[in-house]
Amino acid sequence: MKIGYDLVIEQTQKLSMTPELIQSIHILQLNNQDLMEYVKTEVLENPVLESKSTLESSQAVDIKEKLRESIADSERFRQFEYSPDDDEEYTYEQYVSKEETLTDYLLTQLNFSNLKGDKAAIGTYIIEAIDDNGYLTMSTEELAEELGFDAEIIDEVIDVIQTFDPVGVCARNLRECLIIQLEAKGLLTKEIEYVITDMLEDLAENRIAVISKKIGMTPEQVQGLADLIKSLDPKPGRAFSTGQGTNYVIPDVFVEMVNGEYTVVTNNKSTPKLMLSSYYDKVVREAGDDEELKNYLNDKFNSAIWLIKSIEQRRNTIHSVASAIFSYQREFFEKGEKYLKPLTLKQIADELGIHESTVSRTINGKYIQSPQGVYELKHFFSSGLAMDDGTSVSSNSIKSMIRDIISEEDPKKPVSDQCIAEMLEAKEIHISRRTVAKYREGMGILSSSKRRRF
Repeated sequence: MKIGYDLVIEQTQKLSMTPELIQSIHILQLNNQDLMEYVKTEVLENPVLESKSTLESSQAVDIKEKLRESIADSERFRQFEYSPDDDEEYTYEQYVSKEETLTDYLLTQLNFSNLKGDKAAIGTYIIEAIDDNGYLTMSTEELAEELGFDAEIIDEVIDVIQTFDPVGVCARNLRECLIIQLEAKGLLTKEIEYVITDMLEDLAENRIAVISKKIGMTPEQVQGLADLIKSLDPKPGRAFSTGQGTNYVIPDVFVEMVNGEYTVVTNNKSTPKLMLSSYYDKVVREAGDDEELKNYLNDKFNSAIWLIKSIEQRRNTIHSVASAIFSYQREFFEKGEKYLKPLTLKQIADELGIHESTVSRTINGKYIQSPQGVYELKHFFSSGLAMDDGTSVSSNSIKSMIRDIISEEDPKKPVSDQCIAEMLEAKEIHISRRTVAKYREGMGILSSSKRRRF
């Protein structure tokens, strides 16, 4: 066996991931809000870039011509700016407002309460120890030790805060929260208190017969108690802002009816509008023979142009993918969820002649507004089950059918998972009882035993 070094010439193919290509891929996968933040950073870091909203389009054209004269390689500036049709643009600041938190709301009530001095200070501390769901996260003993007051005083302040709105706030557990709400409504009886205190797990499992036998009431009467308890709010604080703000969805594309035909339209308002800064026209002209400055500006120009091209390419790719999805899922857009077809990334990729990973990046975090509502593009991709006629039906469509079956059931005789499977089998949809249970649980629907009413 010969061991040594040899010089060998061979030809191979490989993809070179340039910084520009990496940037394009990154921009494609960003959602609208992240793209806006990314562009803001780029504008700050690249003195050549400028938001188009600060200048009129006519000014930008003049600057483009002057820069072409100043820079020898004019080909680089062939596609100079990206200018969507509508000059209006979305800014997320339009949707930002001060939202009142649960803590703010409770502190306001504390200021108007009878708690003064030390008790008001204790009340403030207790309110700040209430979580977003409205529950007190510290025990009386912990508060007494932390604040240096007797437990009786702590309980006295807690009792006052428990009278605040929303009803049920400052409870230390679910049972106390429910009892506070029933007391406030004047509906607390010994039977209801016993069920909440000692049989809440049985109630959660819908063991109406067990509770009926235990407290000596008919199943119908227990069902009434259960309905009353279930009408209470187990998380009274959740109606308030957490202080983290609200994320708003701005669709990337629209499905609209134009002259009796559906059309897919890009939302130009959601795309950043960029151009080259007019200030650097003057810098280029004054640079003269300063090669270092010219090289710096050239690099920044190239970077700016590539960013503008990448954003335009992102917009075109989203439109192409959305159009292909609409073409395939047309029945869904016209008739609803039950007509959603199975669809894979590969099907769209093959149709458009792009890679599956490109489709994956395109649909993630991108939204389409349609007559059926606003959906993330990846909603339209799901697996499916084969039917006897050779066609297939999507898992989302099957879930919709299961939801409809359960919504029409007799609540005193709810349909079982096996019964649902048989009903779908009658529609030539072959699905096992276990799969029905999986889909049902995924939609947050209880089993038939827990849905039964007396």
